[in-house]
Amino acid sequence: MALHSLSFILPHAFIFLLLHLAIPYYNTAAKHGHHPGRHYQYRHQSHHSHVSNPRLYQAYIALQAWKRVIYSDPHNFTTNWSGLSVCNYSGVYCAAALDDPKTQVVASIDLNHANIAGLLPEELGLLTDLAILHLNSNRFCGILPQTLANLELLYELDLSNNRFVGTFPSVVLSMPSLHYLDIRYNEFEGSLPPELFKKGLDAVFVNNNWFTSVIPANLGRTSFSVLVLANNNFSGCLPPSIAGSADTLEELLLINISLSGCLPPEVGFLYKLRVLDVSLNNVEGPIPYSLAGLAHLEQLNLGHNMMTGVVPSGVCILPSLVNFTFSYNYFCEEEGICANLTSKGIAYDESHNCLPEKPFQRSKEECQAALEHPVDCFQHPCGGGFRGPVAFAPLAAVPATAPLPSSPSPSPSSHS
Repeated sequence: MALHSLSFILPHAFIFLLLHLAIPYYNTAAKHGHHPGRHYQYRHQSHHSHVSNPRLYQAYIALQAWKRVIYSDPHNFTTNWSGLSVCNYSGVYCAAALDDPKTQVVASIDLNHANIAGLLPEELGLLTDLAILHLNSNRFCGILPQTLANLELLYELDLSNNRFVGTFPSVVLSMPSLHYLDIRYNEFEGSLPPELFKKGLDAVFVNNNWFTSVIPANLGRTSFSVLVLANNNFSGCLPPSIAGSADTLEELLLINISLSGCLPPEVGFLYKLRVLDVSLNNVEGPIPYSLAGLAHLEQLNLGHNMMTGVVPSGVCILPSLVNFTFSYNYFCEEEGICANLTSKGIAYDESHNCLPEKPFQRSKEECQAALEHPVDCFQHPCGGGFRGPVAFAPLAAVPATAPLPSSPSPSPSSHS
């Protein structure tokens, strides 16, 4: 099932809708004396842009500088990027400014799937009216210029499926109106800054990069509805502070990030959660009974870990559950209805555990080894018990427009 989170990659037809939702911020900014907010009604400008409009002239300077550092454009997407009429450029969308309805500004740039190769020049900081920047599925590379901090109205930034490098692009932390951040499928590395979890973002996708270190302890200070950390090389445990996101978090994807230790019971406090995927990690211990309180949970994937104990009936009777994967663990018992999830119409995978009289289970030797090394999550919540033979490395990147896998065995394709 395609995840709700992918809806943040919007086609042109929904650009107006997104900006309509952003209007409350722009009005607030205007009232408090920040860079003037704009009410965007998207349309291409049909008449010639004149130098008498300084905002469009600044955009002209920025876009010409950008064109000079584009060194491959196989689909000739930027062929018409010439002259002062920037509102007629492919992928450039103009709108009337809120503070002056007679003044046109460049409010959105959408180069998704253009397969353009090049850099991002410092002059992009001149696009101070920009609210949406979509560069999904190109071959842009290098690092993000610090001048992007000037984009005080930027609401959505999608840099996914490119070749950007360096540490986490801290310039995005300086964008006061940013709500959607998508930098997945690039080559960013190093640690995630704790400041990321202090921003008022709604959705964050940092999956399929080369991030390392532990997940910041202030994870729960977020207002995220969607957080995707999958396919990086983090380490350590999921911080119990995740409970602080209970009022907003709906999707949490932690696939293949070298997560270890026990799943904290605080995950069960995330009462709005619809998708929880911690597959392909080194998670130990039992399933927390607190998960029985996740009434909105639709997809739960615990596959390919080292979890032990009982599959609790409280999880199996969750009213919204449609997909439950707990294969490739060391569970030894299924309570109640868990032994017959088919009767509830729930898609499930229970293979490669230690479940008596169930097919496709582990050998007695593997199961005995797990029983001889029980995990006490109260004494050692971040590890120290049974360590199985399996460890996972980050998966190869897959196209940014493909749904993230919620099954234990994704089939990655090559990077575009």
